[in-house]
Amino acid sequence: MASRKEKPVATYVWTGSDRQGKPTGGELEISSAAEARSTLRRQGIRVKSLKKKSKPLFSQKLKGKDIAIATRQLAVMLNAGIPIATSYGAIAGGTDHPKIREIFTAIRTDVEGGTALSEALARFPRQFDNLYTNLVAVGERSGNLDNLMVEIANYMENLEEIKAKIKGALFYPAAVLVVGIGVSTLLLLFVVPQFEALFTGFGASLPALTAGIVAASRFVQDYWLFVFSVLAIVIVTIVMSYRRSTKFQRAVDRFSLRMPLFGNLLRKASISRYARTLATMFGSGVPLVEALTSVSGATGSSVYQDACLEIRESVSTGRSLSASMADTGLFPTMVIQMTNTGEESGSIEEMLSKAADFYESEVREMVDNMSKLIEPLMMVVLGGLVGTLVVGMYLPIFKMGSVV
Repeated sequence: MASRKEKPVATYVWTGSDRQGKPTGGELEISSAAEARSTLRRQGIRVKSLKKKSKPLFSQKLKGKDIAIATRQLAVMLNAGIPIATSYGAIAGGTDHPKIREIFTAIRTDVEGGTALSEALARFPRQFDNLYTNLVAVGERSGNLDNLMVEIANYMENLEEIKAKIKGALFYPAAVLVVGIGVSTLLLLFVVPQFEALFTGFGASLPALTAGIVAASRFVQDYWLFVFSVLAIVIVTIVMSYRRSTKFQRAVDRFSLRMPLFGNLLRKASISRYARTLATMFGSGVPLVEALTSVSGATGSSVYQDACLEIRESVSTGRSLSASMADTGLFPTMVIQMTNTGEESGSIEEMLSKAADFYESEVREMVDNMSKLIEPLMMVVLGGLVGTLVVGMYLPIFKMGSVV
């Protein structure tokens, strides 16, 4: 389904007078100033001034969790029989998140103007991907949008839970490592030089560990700006290359899947997303070939994204889904066998859902176990890093005490 180009939505502050000539004013979230004037005229308001409201310097970012919560609210309202436009308007008016208010107001305006909901959502591809809009389009065609919106909400909530657990598992060791490097740098910059001045009066050779720490301290003092500039450039280059270069992204994702501990976690997470997404779309009536296109973007890994596209091409030539999955070499035998059983029994959705349940449970268990293992391990690393510096500084003092 081709998506329309996203039109920017802005907030306009206006003043004017109503039909009785009384002064009035307010704010209007709409695509353009001309459309704002037209809307106000239809409401019988004579506009005196209209200007775009300036955006805050630091705007609140819209996360997947925010969309999942809003989708759940929408599902509840649609199941209660509330019209689509009214539901979006109610959520926009009741949320504290400015971005959701902006987007949902624009969607309500489009729907009230006769635009299909799936087309209105397609204006915002960053917030509503092809999978989301395709499922909504299926619900519109089948007249079962309220129930399908519940499925979308369930799917998004489950996906966000898994993503949050994985991010938490990866964030903790990274944060501890950054703290360790920061503390060590401060010690090398400010503490070690004080000890070095003390050691100068000893007139004796320093232990190898102490001499190494002093040399490192001098290097950091002389070249700290250069070192941090290089680190910043390297980090920015890696991040930008990952976002812009498909080849680099694939190389990083392949490396991530081969990592000893985290690789297995990321692999299982991608398989669970694949199975859950495909089960949701297939159960909603989306054709398999079309569903695989949307599934490819939901796996969270460019390696599995390419595999999904390969499976789609293979399935479109007449091969079975299970055989196409086996050809990629990325799916465990259990998932392939369950998919094959689903194809033979006509219950692919059920089999894929069971596979997703299993791997989601595996991911949760791995994250919990890793958290228990990583916490003491990181404490040992941090303590060893800082402790080595402290012991190295006190070694000459201990040496002098033993001589005396």
